[in-house]
Amino acid sequence: MEATQLKLNFHHLIDSIDNERVLSKFFGLMSKIKDSSDGKLWSRLTKEEQEELLLSDIESEDPKNLISYSDIQKKHSKWL
Repeated sequence: MEATQLKLNFHHLIDSIDNERVLSKFFGLMSKIKDSSDGKLWSRLTKEEQEELLLSDIESEDPKNLISYSDIQKKHSKWL
């Protein structure tokens, strides 16, 4: 997909989001990406891996996607 079409799709996506919290997080994430230079690890990842990490970061802001610390402790107690 060409950059022009990606930008158009991106604008449509943003226009379809009404949740201020999601928009704020999305803006922050995009600002960080734009303003930072690629690190060594980041540049070694494939585009698909980079996209998956970015999506994971966005999804981690939704409490329903999180696991409580106590649940993690119970699950991994033999290693703690």
